[in-house]
Amino acid sequence: MSDEDATRPKTATAPADNGIDASASTDAAESERLRAELAEIKDRWLRAQADLENFKRRAAREKQDALRFGSESLLKDLLPVIDNLHRALEHAESSDPIATGVQMVLRGFDEVFERHGAKVVPARGAPFDPNFHEAISHVESEHPPNTVIDEHRRGYVLHERLLRPALVTVGKGPARSDAVAPERSEKVAKDAEDA
Repeated sequence: MSDEDATRPKTATAPADNGIDASASTDAAESERLRAELAEIKDRWLRAQADLENFKRRAAREKQDALRFGSESLLKDLLPVIDNLHRALEHAESSDPIATGVQMVLRGFDEVFERHGAKVVPARGAPFDPNFHEAISHVESEHPPNTVIDEHRRGYVLHERLLRPALVTVGKGPARSDAVAPERSEKVAKDAEDA
């Protein structure tokens, strides 16, 4: 060592921590930003996967409905023809050979409808159901209240979906007897006397 080096005051050299701390905090911030970005991308990916699964299910359901109900418009178009054949049978004599032919044609229509999943809505004698019946009148009858007593036009369902409601007459139940009226008038008379 030279004399100059010996006379020079010794200074402590500071460690280079400032650069390491600054780069460590920058790395930590960058790491946190990347984690947040990764979490956001993962969330978007999971949502896209869920949307895709929902789309697949919806498309499969729509395809199945298209197959099940694809014949709906054709069957609806055939309903007036079937109604006319039923009307012809109502007015034909049972011994008429044409009536026999019309019955055979109707059986053929019934088989075609059944193959495509269409069925007749039960009406006469069944309880009135506004989901399948359309009441055109209410009449007093010996049947229990809200019972279909007459069918004016057949109704049809296609795989539990209503094609057309049945037009029906609904019974209100038996008429009130005259025996009830005198009892009421006696009660009114008694109440008048008490007053």
